[in-house]
Amino acid sequence: MSKKEEYLRKPEWLKIKLNTNENYMGLKKMMREKKLHTVCEEARCPNIHECWAVRRTATFMILGDVCTRACRFCAVKTGLPTELDLQEPERVADSVSLMNLKHAVITAVARDDLKDGGSGVFAETVRAVRRKSPFTTIEVLPSDMGGVLENLQTLMDARPDILNHNIETVRRLTPRVRARAKYDRSLEFLRRAKEMQPDIPTKSSLMIGLGETKEEIIETMDDLRANHVDIMTIGQYLQPTKKHIAVQKYYHPDEFEELKEIALSKGFSHCEAGPMVRSSYHADEQVNAAAKQKQQLGEQETEQAKEA
Repeated sequence: MSKKEEYLRKPEWLKIKLNTNENYMGLKKMMREKKLHTVCEEARCPNIHECWAVRRTATFMILGDVCTRACRFCAVKTGLPTELDLQEPERVADSVSLMNLKHAVITAVARDDLKDGGSGVFAETVRAVRRKSPFTTIEVLPSDMGGVLENLQTLMDARPDILNHNIETVRRLTPRVRARAKYDRSLEFLRRAKEMQPDIPTKSSLMIGLGETKEEIIETMDDLRANHVDIMTIGQYLQPTKKHIAVQKYYHPDEFEELKEIALSKGFSHCEAGPMVRSSYHADEQVNAAAKQKQQLGEQETEQAKEA
């Protein structure tokens, strides 16, 4: 690979405006005091200032900050995780309550070292947040938990508002980009979640710029819809360090807009697509859109029943 291919220059539309107001600084201070991790920081998300400072949303990363997998796109540390912190769910819940968050996303490093994949702590965190902040919507973003359905059932029984599991990339590139994860296993994980709790919206995210074709992106949309996924996000892959997989293409905002229209035409209730979009971007809007669509479908079914 030539240096030109390896280090594509970032285009103008990838520049962001920083916002470090009191909301942002207050949340950052609290994360340190509570000894909490956020994927916003660990994965170097470009939207951290908008989410923390403006939208009052945050993505908490539980089960430690060391992942058992080494995906070639991800900036999170990999290695042998430490023991479980059973007090973590209450600390997350306290922080959500104190910051009066509108929407909390709970994600985690992959814990392939644990029999339950971390699902027990995941579920308890959802319940703790629900107890202390009943009006905060909760989204969970787990790994595939080894594809063990009992682990997924534990999580779905806690009844989050949205179940999010990221497909990350197209089928052809999955073995190169994602460590241990399998494309079809992710699809099954999403399908099974919907079967377990049909009224809970499911969501998945795709990052592009890794060498996929437009046809492969559309094929991934079709695969997600075939497995009853409601919400999709599409964002530009950004190389965290020189050790990570290189960017092959920077998509123009117009291309993202076209992909969004295609996704919506395929039946997704909501789609966020753009250079800076990440899995949790505008997540508070997505849960509202999913609820609205559910209400509309219910009204349609009621009208059809009356006519019958």
